[in-house]
Amino acid sequence: MSKQGFAARSAAMTLLHGVLHDTKSLSDIVEGPNSPLKDLEPGERARAQSLAKITLRNLGPLDQVLDRFLTKKPPLQVLNILRLCAAELLVDGIAAHAAVDGAVTLARSKQKANHLSGLVNAVARKLSEVDREEFLKLPPHPLAKYLRVPVERAYGEEAAVRIDAAHRAGAPVDLTLKNPAEDEKWALALDATILPSGSLRLADKGQISALPGYDSGDWWVQDTAASVPVRLFGDVAGKTVLDLCAAPGGKTMQLAAAGAKVTAVDISGDRLARVRQNLDRTGLSATLVEADAFKWTPAESLDAILLDAPCSATGTIRRHPDLPFVRRDWDLQPVLKMQSDMLDLCAKWLKPGGRLVYSTCSLLPVEGETQIAKYLARTPDMKSLDFDAAALGMDNGWKPGEGQLRLRPDYWAEVGGMDGFFMALLQKV
Repeated sequence: MSKQGFAARSAAMTLLHGVLHDTKSLSDIVEGPNSPLKDLEPGERARAQSLAKITLRNLGPLDQVLDRFLTKKPPLQVLNILRLCAAELLVDGIAAHAAVDGAVTLARSKQKANHLSGLVNAVARKLSEVDREEFLKLPPHPLAKYLRVPVERAYGEEAAVRIDAAHRAGAPVDLTLKNPAEDEKWALALDATILPSGSLRLADKGQISALPGYDSGDWWVQDTAASVPVRLFGDVAGKTVLDLCAAPGGKTMQLAAAGAKVTAVDISGDRLARVRQNLDRTGLSATLVEADAFKWTPAESLDAILLDAPCSATGTIRRHPDLPFVRRDWDLQPVLKMQSDMLDLCAKWLKPGGRLVYSTCSLLPVEGETQIAKYLARTPDMKSLDFDAAALGMDNGWKPGEGQLRLRPDYWAEVGGMDGFFMALLQKV
């Protein structure tokens, strides 16, 4: 086995342990001071994260297969080595000898697993004989109970199963163009598909920073669902627009590219630094403000506000498969109150006739439809403003109410799906 392969597998194992044992998010582990990726080459970093993610996405089916060959559950370190091996064989489909040798070498390198390297070898060889096509037909691991109940209640059991399948399939890479009129040019240059929303979907992820148009700032990575809220505003050229909770900056760049005078506010200086980097790369401009929204006030009333509110992020599980394992007992009350309080702020800051787009990357109606219903009931100077979803490349059947759009991971499943989102367009009377 190559040195690179070993380094990536070892780092993937550390990531897996951090999620399943320490209940830390992948992003916290990767960006933390003791990141297992900090000394790896770019290819190793990408492989380690990819391997950890495909293992988490397929954990239920992988454990189901491993149970056939284990008379009792081995120590977690050994179990995770076998999970990674099974993922390489049955999800990635790499050569059996590479996966088996990699698992055994990894076990021998770990003090707590070395004495069980023989077990790892035996089970890994049996895994290599499992029919991959049959494995891929195994049902996905269902959503965690705290998610499954409200998701089934909102969309039905069949939809919940489809959402599970979308999470298991993972997420393709979508791009938003600085100049949407150049979609055909960049689709050809990037071997990408133009989605009905106008986003480009890459056929092959590869190394994003090495693709044409990256250095020149002609596009940025943004899931197609995340690109829709800004488009609800319509023409924003010359208008003063506030982007609240702006990082990492995809929506800020959309607004700036459309000609808006953008103020982007975020409480995190580190996250705002990423927004600045993205703006610099794309040659776009916005005023960046590091502030707690509850301790800040705009200098003047605004034409439009985009509130991409803090939320459970349950619509992004296909992209962040660690989420169900990290947040096993999600208490939504604090985040619901924050959403509600931020909505109240927005009503004060808008000009009469000004527009507000509220969005969350959540599957849960309590953070979307219910939140907006309560807001409108207590805020008489705000009203829903309807729009044509079809004109945005969406489906009008995805509108749960006037001026609202509900997107789900199982929509467009045949071409790779989309993140789960709720968004609402409102206007100050």
